[in-house]
Amino acid sequence: MRSPRTGLSVLVAAVLALSACTSSESGGEPAASTAPVTVTYAHEQEFQSYNNNTSEQSSVGNAVVLNQVLRGFYYYSPQGEVAPDDEFGTFTKVSDNPLTVKYTVDPKAVWSDGAPIECSDFVLTWAAQSGKWPAFQANGNAGYDLARMPQCNPGDKSFTVVFNTPFADWNSLFGDGEVLPAHVVERESGVPDLIAALKADDEAKIKKVASFWFSGWVFKPGQYDAAVSPSAGPYEVSAWEAGQSITLTANPKWWGTPPQAKNIVIRFIQQDQQAQALQNGEIQVMDPQPNPELLGQLDKLGASATVTTNDRLDWEHLDVNYTRMFKDAAVREAFAKCIPRQTIVDNLIKPLNPQAQVLESRQLLPFQKGYATLAATGGQAYDTVDIPGAKKLLADAGRTGLKVTIGYQTPNPRRASEVDLIRDSCAKAGFTIKDGGAPDFFDHMTKGDFDVALFAWSGTALVSQNQSIYAADGGTNFTGYDNAEVTAWLKQLNGTLDERQQLALQQKIETQLWKDLATIPLFAFPGVLAVAKNVQGVQFNASNNGLTWNADRWSLAG
Repeated sequence: MRSPRTGLSVLVAAVLALSACTSSESGGEPAASTAPVTVTYAHEQEFQSYNNNTSEQSSVGNAVVLNQVLRGFYYYSPQGEVAPDDEFGTFTKVSDNPLTVKYTVDPKAVWSDGAPIECSDFVLTWAAQSGKWPAFQANGNAGYDLARMPQCNPGDKSFTVVFNTPFADWNSLFGDGEVLPAHVVERESGVPDLIAALKADDEAKIKKVASFWFSGWVFKPGQYDAAVSPSAGPYEVSAWEAGQSITLTANPKWWGTPPQAKNIVIRFIQQDQQAQALQNGEIQVMDPQPNPELLGQLDKLGASATVTTNDRLDWEHLDVNYTRMFKDAAVREAFAKCIPRQTIVDNLIKPLNPQAQVLESRQLLPFQKGYATLAATGGQAYDTVDIPGAKKLLADAGRTGLKVTIGYQTPNPRRASEVDLIRDSCAKAGFTIKDGGAPDFFDHMTKGDFDVALFAWSGTALVSQNQSIYAADGGTNFTGYDNAEVTAWLKQLNGTLDERQQLALQQKIETQLWKDLATIPLFAFPGVLAVAKNVQGVQFNASNNGLTWNADRWSLAG
């Protein structure tokens, strides 16, 4: 008996003090329905790529579409923890020495073009993310870099993976969005036998495979190519209107529990317009980044919608570019000293969450076990603005008159306010701060074209998730940060199974990150969820999967 994605446990939610709002109607298991209904969800980022695993394309905008299109052996539960997906298949650890895991795909599992989901798909996943062939340019390789090639032959529904060393998150390979169709890659790259090419380490053929894997699934707005992007989930992409919406329709080849709604429409709406769209009935579900103005808009919805706030594994931060002026440690420290972190939290976040605090860790958030230990590693030195200290550092280093551009993805009213507060404070220390917000800022950031980047990392509960950000060779290390000790500790952390030893390593890493000021954490912000009263089955997810993690369970009441 397969279990649909109803959630293994419910994330604790605090209901906002909004008029006539409760939290009970938006969660839980919906009543069975076969009606051809459509549920519409608003998201501010437009879809870009069927492959969300590359260093340039990885984004929540892709994830919210692909959650129900690309399945795998696990997904992230509402708390951001690994939850096995037994509709896709099963996996079991069969040995600790060496660490060995056996995977079995459901015998009925097929891509929507009719091709079976089989061994080659998982060998491709491993090859792309193992780091063995850098031409793939994956956004991370934690775990895959410790694993050997899956043991199987083309067409096999079962395979075994042997790890060279222990891996703390051994159950986090071949998950949602990671498994892509090898038969498409073979056809489009002109390499008919992927596994043979990898076993022979045929450089020319592997480069052809990697080239398509990296760029062949990047689409121009509105131009989704279903011929190269089949579905392996309950839904498939059926329409895409550039700048407006993307439509998911029930996949007739899906072998698991049928989805509740025939269509899920994801509308691309900027966050400051979503509340109005919900009020007008243009959308039924929204979970934008919160700000005080948004809460005021949601308050006006009254009894027509359920609004909740939830713990979220997202944290706001400033990344400084190590290849520009911030390669100078004095400049980094001076900049950190003038950032009004407490004022930002007081003015912009506490109206949403009265318990909000300045974030002191990059690896754990305040609601997670072990946070207090990491919070004592050095961040308190930058809790209070120190203008005299910042000015002295710059003067002693002979670095005056510095012009700094802070970039972020627009439109984002809260981040515009953050930049205003930083500009006013840091001007007193001698920095000239420019607001560099732009609609295409993430494209510049991934190429290292920025002074300071203001954005949020959206994570999971995995201890291995930070390797790609802070390791020198990390796929999402956009800052140029390179500390050999941190890189080594991160790899050691990935292979540590004992939780106490994990925390000790995280403490070392956090202490060094504060010394180097590779990134400056600001706050963990709550997630706001608003759902129309006639929609059932929507459940908040704290991880980077986004809200559509269980969109196959969404339905309309009545």
